[in-house]
Amino acid sequence: MKSPVYNVIPVPIDKIRANSYNPNSVAPPEMKLLETSIWEDGYTMPVVCYYIPDDDMYEIVDGFHRYTVLKTSKRIYEREDGKLPVVVIDKDESNRMASTIRHNRARGTHDISLMVNIVAELKKAGQGDAWIMKHIGMDADELLRLKQLSGLTELFKDKDFSKSWELIRNQ
Repeated sequence: MKSPVYNVIPVPIDKIRANSYNPNSVAPPEMKLLETSIWEDGYTMPVVCYYIPDDDMYEIVDGFHRYTVLKTSKRIYEREDGKLPVVVIDKDESNRMASTIRHNRARGTHDISLMVNIVAELKKAGQGDAWIMKHIGMDADELLRLKQLSGLTELFKDKDFSKSWELIRNQ
């Protein structure tokens, strides 16, 4: 059996529906980052679906948030002509549920030390805080924490600091 990814098909969004069992959720900042990612890079991963012939519908196994972006982002919907890249798997419902969980859990998490290194490299490459926050999906507090963890004072060279702690000498 070849992997489903060799058979990506464009499916109109109105032929796709969410499943009833996905426990995954994404916070608003990450959803905004996903929309930015899809806008900047396009859909780089298809949505995994199961085809239901009786309903002539595709039910999502993995990719609900990519599907949501197409439904909610007018600019992406228009660019993609209302179609989502889909691969189809043919499994019974319990195996589709297991597949959904595997996909969710296999994504992993970001290693903080690697994120610190990435921020340091971007700063060394001349990227400003605003660029980093926009393109990596960080807020100012998260970026500040990563810069502080780096221990590199050069990451703060473009910042003005308050003079509220000036030393006043007794004369």
